[in-house]
Amino acid sequence: MIYRFRVILDNDTEDDIFRDLEIRETDSLEDLHNIITQSFGFDGNEMASFYLSDDDWNEGEEISLFDLSDDGNAKLMNATAINDVVHEAQTKLIYVYDFMSMWTFFVELAEIVDEEDGMNYPNLMFAHGQIPDEAPDKNFEADLFDEDFEDFEDDDDFDVEDYDDLDFEENWN
Repeated sequence: MIYRFRVILDNDTEDDIFRDLEIRETDSLEDLHNIITQSFGFDGNEMASFYLSDDDWNEGEEISLFDLSDDGNAKLMNATAINDVVHEAQTKLIYVYDFMSMWTFFVELAEIVDEEDGMNYPNLMFAHGQIPDEAPDKNFEADLFDEDFEDFEDDDDFDVEDYDDLDFEENWN
């Protein structure tokens, strides 16, 4: 079977920027990564990850291009078939390319169709909009971060200059 995906750049502009892609359901997420980077004009040399997503586009489990985990147990794109993580009940992924620029895309399964004889897959079906020169800015709510650190500011018992209660010597080197 062939999966048809719509891949939409997460941006805050009026212009929609998306690509419609076809790929075999048994291809790997690395194959999907490759067609996404090619269709948007990236060289494909940057780190990238897919994240499982729910219907509200909340980021779930990560599936990365390379294993950078401490324990060596990361789920990898090249070892994950698309149909293992995407199907009728799980249709959405978030794709992040280049963690310095944070190009973020919404990837949604639009349709499952039969494979056409003589067609080469993966296939770029349709392209709409030009990708900007720089990744769109992400709007993070700074107030959420401030709330997390308020507890530390109010803790009168914690003194960063007090080394006596720590398990290491101050001049260890």
